[in-house]
Amino acid sequence: MLRLTWVQPEDLLGHELRQARQDGREPSAVEARWRAAGGMDAPPRAGASPDRASRYLRQLAEDLLDELADLPSRLNEPTELAEIKALCPQWPNAPRGGRCGPSCGCGCDVADRAVPRAPDGAPHSRVLHSCARQAPAGVPTPASPPTPRAYHAAWLGRAVGCLLGKPVEKLPLHAIRELARATGNWPLNHYFTAHGVPQDLLLAHPWNRRSAPTSLAENIDGMPEDDDLNYPLLNLLLLQHHSRNFTTTDVAALWLAELPAGRTFTAERVAYRNLLTGIEPPHTARHRNPFREWIGALIRADAHGWTNPGDPAAAAEQAHRDAVLTHTANGVYAAMFTAAVIATAATGTHDVHACLRTGRSVVPPRSRLAHAIDHAIRLAEEHADFDTVVDALHATHSATHHWVHAIPNTALIAAALTHADGDFTGSVRRAVSGGWDTDSNGATAGSVAGLLAGDPDALPDRWTTPLKNRLATSVAGFDGTGFDTLAHLTHLEATRS
Repeated sequence: MLRLTWVQPEDLLGHELRQARQDGREPSAVEARWRAAGGMDAPPRAGASPDRASRYLRQLAEDLLDELADLPSRLNEPTELAEIKALCPQWPNAPRGGRCGPSCGCGCDVADRAVPRAPDGAPHSRVLHSCARQAPAGVPTPASPPTPRAYHAAWLGRAVGCLLGKPVEKLPLHAIRELARATGNWPLNHYFTAHGVPQDLLLAHPWNRRSAPTSLAENIDGMPEDDDLNYPLLNLLLLQHHSRNFTTTDVAALWLAELPAGRTFTAERVAYRNLLTGIEPPHTARHRNPFREWIGALIRADAHGWTNPGDPAAAAEQAHRDAVLTHTANGVYAAMFTAAVIATAATGTHDVHACLRTGRSVVPPRSRLAHAIDHAIRLAEEHADFDTVVDALHATHSATHHWVHAIPNTALIAAALTHADGDFTGSVRRAVSGGWDTDSNGATAGSVAGLLAGDPDALPDRWTTPLKNRLATSVAGFDGTGFDTLAHLTHLEATRS
């Protein structure tokens, strides 16, 4: 029997009940009807329950999903870009000395050479560019794109962090710690291995079954396929086809043409299904999609930051157009935050703390994600032992959030980067050691820290050599591509006018 994950209505309903409580809706009456009919909770870690529900229960789940979608929320967490920006008093907007772009809306050139004049004779920058004067401290001025070698380090960093986290994805925190300590690899300092792990421990905490054959140290032979690398590849294609002016519909069309449905998960799989049933973006993100605040949009954000160096507002807006195909509210904010962090890191002139502050400026300050990021950074600044930070984050989020939800995972990434002070090894090992979505968190932390390192030679050989400069993927035309080639292609998109 085929039990396709992340789309069974009887499982989606359980996830939507939890999502409703998180985003300010009251689902008690709906939940009572579900329980009375014999409905169960969603599986806690897997994508589908083992047995198919009855026809009646499946139909009831579909009806209740629609009822839950109509419930009002008491929270002010919008998804529309204009509303998000209105809630962000420190929105970074267009930096001085460059083309404003869509965040300003005037499209003029405010380069130092010739400042246009307003009708009253005042410099145009004083009339239409007050945003540049009001930008928060640490927002970069326009920057030349990073060198191809810096992009090479960012791609490698993303791959390393992903690969480190793959074998322990879905495992609980205590299992990750026990498996690593059994081989003397705690704090994490190299890839996980099964060699030397007692058999009873392996039986109690089996590795991720799909990843272990390619991601344990003894098995690594290049970078295996992973959605955390597939999406940056797809966004390279997106930019090649449509430049930075792409629309959400362009993203959808590219997925249908280039992304195998079986390589999608959670919100992306639901949105893909919605597209095939004739639902158009951005409604694809909302229709029977309880995963719309999970981590999927965040892991697609790197290319938007890479190709907007020094312009975090443009990076965030680009990430927004991508994210709303599949996500809403905090799921979208997480992508915007990540893109803005990376755009700031791409200047090569800001430390990780300035990057995180800039990323935070595109997140509505009263949102749940903003509170989680602030809390995580504060913990990282207060505690010398990162395990203490992780324990506090899990105490705050684990009881109420699925392990793939964007809020706890974004908080963990911010804490890891802060605590490691942007150091590459320190960042990826902290992100992975914190549990939850280990490969995605490692990938994002590695991308940021690799870009800050600025050169592939700055990344330790023990991490990069096993990758063999080779990436496996089902995205057509990229299988077996080297990270140096991907860096060159990224640089071309970043420099395209």
